[in-house]
Amino acid sequence: MDAMKNGETYDLSYAKKAMLVVVILPLLVMYTEAMLTPALPTIQKEFAINPNDVSWVLTIYLLVGTVSVALFGKLGDMYGKKKMFLVALGFYTLGVILNGFAPSFEALLVTRAIQGFGMAIFPLAFALVREEFPPSMVPQVQGMISAMFGVGMVIALPLGAWVTENWGWRWTYHTAAPFAVLMFVLAWKVLRESRYINPGKLDWQGALLLVWAVVPMLVGVTRAPNVGWTATQTLLLFAVSIVGFILLGIWEKRVENPLLPLDIITSRNPAIVNVGIMFAAFGISMMSQANTYIFQMPEPYGFGKTILQSGLLMTPQALVMLILAPLAGKLMPKVGAKPIALTGALVASAGLAFMSKYATGLSLWQYVAMIAVVGAGITLMNISLINILVFSVPPRIMGVATGANSLFRNFGSTWGPAIAGTIMSTYYVLFHPPGAPEFVQIKIPTEEAYSVLFGGAAAVYLFLALLVLATREVMKGGRIHEVKNEGERDVEVA
Repeated sequence: MDAMKNGETYDLSYAKKAMLVVVILPLLVMYTEAMLTPALPTIQKEFAINPNDVSWVLTIYLLVGTVSVALFGKLGDMYGKKKMFLVALGFYTLGVILNGFAPSFEALLVTRAIQGFGMAIFPLAFALVREEFPPSMVPQVQGMISAMFGVGMVIALPLGAWVTENWGWRWTYHTAAPFAVLMFVLAWKVLRESRYINPGKLDWQGALLLVWAVVPMLVGVTRAPNVGWTATQTLLLFAVSIVGFILLGIWEKRVENPLLPLDIITSRNPAIVNVGIMFAAFGISMMSQANTYIFQMPEPYGFGKTILQSGLLMTPQALVMLILAPLAGKLMPKVGAKPIALTGALVASAGLAFMSKYATGLSLWQYVAMIAVVGAGITLMNISLINILVFSVPPRIMGVATGANSLFRNFGSTWGPAIAGTIMSTYYVLFHPPGAPEFVQIKIPTEEAYSVLFGGAAAVYLFLALLVLATREVMKGGRIHEVKNEGERDVEVA
């Protein structure tokens, strides 16, 4: 069955099959990545490395991925988004398979870097959704994709803890590998090549400058909580990164076919969405860090739960996201993306402000209810922002736009844990674990640490609400206002 929108034909039968692929995708990735978190202490012991070194298992994936999302997004526009999606998914699948067999810590870092190239699957998937689905269907599909991020996290944390405890950390990858292979086969069989190709010469100089700009900044942010924010190496890394960003901006303005077309990604809606997604990821990361400690720290400093129990206690939040995200996507064309984004930001901000004042005084189930409320607000805001972006950018450069958006998201996700770690290292008490030698004491965040963390996140989402007010509405009253390639004019579609 075909549908005609604005002179373009969409195959609804194909769209439904493709939807299955792109909706399962975040479930696979969150399953794989979240399962790794409980395994980090075990990896540290097996390879006899210190805690700072083991953090590179996460950092190397993020470093490579942050550059790859921009690079593969551009290549997708040039050579076809399905082709580059399969290449990126191939890297991800290969990395997942090899991780479980890494003979040394250095080998594990190499295979994690290979996996990092696969992070580009998300911006390419968002671009394919925008191209190949009828515009009226896009918000609902984006909503289902957003919901699966939360569901995957909730499934993976307790499952990863159980797998690591019973079978060892390598099986967190062995169990994920068959699903990654199946996902590759499904994508290869089901997805069609994108209808828009924008050939040109790849901006390799821009790619190198992007590496120069991004890598020192992310390394500096990751290491700062341990070595100090004012340490010489931290300041030097930040300075090198700033120079890289300046040179990147100068170059991208001059080059004919830029890796990051500044005139597009800095235009009104894309610029607001990029900044919004960055701060949203920052706020989510800070909140997640606080949740982890509150659930697992011993009473009276937390609820004293295991990793498995902590994951199960986050199930209500995942269920809220799973139900709310598709409903919001279905409702969005009628009421508009701005009102839903604004509502989400205000709900998240109000919930976090309440937790800032009362978090440590809440019962376990009151706390679970509050994080579900905050999760609902974040879900509404995220799904609205991605839809504002994809309907504000010409389809021919959708890969670049979604790739740049993922780059900003990664920046926020990196800064969040670093700032949260610094805050919790500033406000703490020393605790002697029962049964441990007398000289053994661990730092436990105090009530003031959580107040600062949740309060800071509340301020971030209040700022996002103000940003949303500045966006231009892309849909309302059943009409979607999308930017087309021909002269990049606005066109209304039913």
